[in-house]
Amino acid sequence: MTISLAAIHIYPVKSLAGIALGEAEVTERGLRHDRRFMVVDPRGEFFTQRDFPKMATVWTEIAGGELRLAAPDVGEVALDAEPAGGVPMTVRVWNATCEAVAPSPAADRWLSGYLGTDCRLVYMPERTRRALNPKYGDGSAVSFADGYPFLVTNEASLADLNTRLSRPVPMNRFRPNLVVSGAGAFAEDGWRDFRVGAAAFRMAKPCGRCQVTTTDQTTGEVMGPEPLSVLTAYRDSTEFGARFGMNAVAAGLGTVRVGDPVDPSGCAR
Repeated sequence: MTISLAAIHIYPVKSLAGIALGEAEVTERGLRHDRRFMVVDPRGEFFTQRDFPKMATVWTEIAGGELRLAAPDVGEVALDAEPAGGVPMTVRVWNATCEAVAPSPAADRWLSGYLGTDCRLVYMPERTRRALNPKYGDGSAVSFADGYPFLVTNEASLADLNTRLSRPVPMNRFRPNLVVSGAGAFAEDGWRDFRVGAAAFRMAKPCGRCQVTTTDQTTGEVMGPEPLSVLTAYRDSTEFGARFGMNAVAAGLGTVRVGDPVDPSGCAR
């Protein structure tokens, strides 16, 4: 069976709702616009759905050079999708500290009101370089993603997981960037170097999953303990925890499109 790219997703703001695309530009840090923004507290500590599951209900859109945020019953706010400036801030995401800018007081007020806590929206400018974990990285940089520029998942792997759940879950629980179809369940575990259309990638490590997978990405409701409990029962590892999907880095830049052939010819056999 031919393996192909079934879906492309970006998440302009870390932990807010994503956008499904027909095509996307592959950059060193990830797909263009993916997680270049992040919500932080006044000290610069990052927010995620782990602590604020309501973040899943903030919709995002990029159009006409603007990033627009909207949520139920509170309207929307817009700002430049690639801000030229802003108030400098030092921010923290996991163990990484880096420089960012807060470009929009209006977005800060809007998010603070909706989430019910004081926060700011920050942007990673081009001059900021956040390095990958050297244990699995290759000198590449990453945006505000948890650790790696790309997350690759497989429709057959989700189908396998759903046969074990009393209530199937959609792929958006795993917040992938690239979703493939036509491969066997968990075939991606063995891939090393692979191509998608004009771009090339290298798998870095399995993605260990957290409690965000238990949050309904439409309502923001924490449904738990599934699918994490079942994943832990049959996909657990000492090093990575409950595995679903693979983290990847770019090995060759280009544009990827839904329907592009996926060639894992460099994978382990």
